[in-house]
Amino acid sequence: MQSSFGIAAFRSRTQVLRLEEALRRAGLSAGVISTPREVAMGCGLSVRFELSEFDQVMTVYRRVNPGALIGFYRVDHYGTRQICLTPLKT
Repeated sequence: MQSSFGIAAFRSRTQVLRLEEALRRAGLSAGVISTPREVAMGCGLSVRFELSEFDQVMTVYRRVNPGALIGFYRVDHYGTRQICLTPLKT
C-alpha cells in the first residue's frame, strides 16, 4: 500500500511547533511527526501536512517565516518501512 504526504523539516523543535500551530490556526491539517532518517539533519521532528494543501502551507510559512528550515519534502510510503523522499519546490 502506498501513501503520500508532505513534511517541513527544521533544525529547531521550537520552529516545528510554531509552524504546526500556525497551520492549524489557518484551518489546515497539520501534525508533528518524527523526521524520516533520510533527512539526516535536524531536530528529529517535522511538520506533516497534506500535499493537496501545499500552496496554503507555503502561504502560512511565508507569513510566519519561522526560520531554521531544512526543507519541504514529499514522503511516499511503500509498505511498512520503505519510503521515498522528494524535495518540494518552494
